[in-house]
Amino acid sequence: MMEGGSRLPWMKYGSLLSLLVVLLAVWLRSPQNTVLDDRLDTVLSSLLRAERKVGVNNARPRVAVGFGGCVDLIVDGVSFLNKIGVSHTDQPLHHDYLENAEQLAQSFAYFFAPGAAAERFMINETLFSEMVENARDLPGNRWAVGGNAPVMASRMATEGCDVLLGGSFSTDFTEVLSQQITVAGKVIEEPDIHLILEYSSGASWDTYTSRRANRYIIHSDAHNPYLDSLEDFAEKLKDFKPDLLVVGGLQMMDNFPFHSGERQEVLSRLAHLLTTSSPQIGIHFEMASFVDEDIVDDLLHYVIPHADSLGMNEQELPNLLSLLKGSNITVLSDPNPRVATVLDQMREVYRILNQRYKDANSDRKTDSGEWKGKPLTRLHVHTLAFQAMIVTHGSQWKNTMSATAKASLTANRHVCGSNDIDLRKARLIMDDSFSVSHREGSQRILLQESRPVSCWDEDDYQICVAPVLVCTEVYQTAGGGDNVSAAGLVLQI
Repeated sequence: MMEGGSRLPWMKYGSLLSLLVVLLAVWLRSPQNTVLDDRLDTVLSSLLRAERKVGVNNARPRVAVGFGGCVDLIVDGVSFLNKIGVSHTDQPLHHDYLENAEQLAQSFAYFFAPGAAAERFMINETLFSEMVENARDLPGNRWAVGGNAPVMASRMATEGCDVLLGGSFSTDFTEVLSQQITVAGKVIEEPDIHLILEYSSGASWDTYTSRRANRYIIHSDAHNPYLDSLEDFAEKLKDFKPDLLVVGGLQMMDNFPFHSGERQEVLSRLAHLLTTSSPQIGIHFEMASFVDEDIVDDLLHYVIPHADSLGMNEQELPNLLSLLKGSNITVLSDPNPRVATVLDQMREVYRILNQRYKDANSDRKTDSGEWKGKPLTRLHVHTLAFQAMIVTHGSQWKNTMSATAKASLTANRHVCGSNDIDLRKARLIMDDSFSVSHREGSQRILLQESRPVSCWDEDDYQICVAPVLVCTEVYQTAGGGDNVSAAGLVLQI
């Protein structure tokens, strides 16, 4: 009794001392940090208010999403390479595809230091299988539903849509999907596995240090390149009657060893599906990491002319623009571009693709008199620091300001792995003000914390730009673009 009582005063004093330490910390807290916290809080509340300005219609939007999917095996990239004994390299090199461990080391180093996302096909199936087995044993690994189509479908189902998903999956795979998702495709025994090598900002691998968090993806798919769910998907599409058709996952064709003419035959069947869809259905194509110029040329012939909406990241935008202007693919671009740079590139893509549409229909006085393809009316670019959208005036796409805000918030939610945004794990890296173009005399826009989404009109379209509350404690970067793009689309259907 006395022993317990003798501790009581010390407990009181200990509690008092703790309180004094907390109060002292608050008193000594840097005014600059307080201002930054207030600023982040204002930006967050303003983005949430913009997101809530509109909601999904009472009638759930119906979205059809293709094609393919996989199981992602997510590991820490540096730990994984060390575990399998991949030697460090002093020669970072770009490879279109991977055949051995040396090429993996060179390719990983090439993208790791700048912190650029990359995805490569492993042509050596034996080596890939060995890598998967090693990744299974690595502490801290995680399994997740992967592939552009399933990830976008899952986000849209979460946001209130009914979804038709085209892909060939195992029974175990379909069982973990949302009940709002209907699958069209074959049942397979073993799904394709993608290795996701994640790394954080400031991570080190030998002499290389990453400038930002990102991922390097390795796959050796057997099913996805053939779009083998296309026929089942097309059949179910007739009764599903979607408001929006989303196409993604075509990068699985990149450097895949098709027989001569085989890829074009697959893409021509996809083009037939797109051209025979109702003109009232919006078609969105989600770009990805492509390094084979031939397949991008095929996409510009078979797919992109039929899409009225495109989504891509800061690497894929200059890549597409370079090919549209007759140059080579840009394998690696600035992973942290300025707003003006991205907007100028977006304007060029928008202009060139719509000029191609006009040229293709300039001699429309054919026997049928039908329009060829669709004009591009929506372009969404998602970067680490900000979201940017171009939407044509009078087009079917609505709520652009709110959609841009939602895309921005989704970036943090996905990467941090939480629906609730924790400002202790967020920061703004977008400039306090930005030029709308590199053209001389261009307007400069100040980032207003109380109205962080900046929108203005140009020519025949509206542009909206929103800052991202960049997650500083990364849970997962893989699938970020798909989640962000899908979330933005939901409010615009």
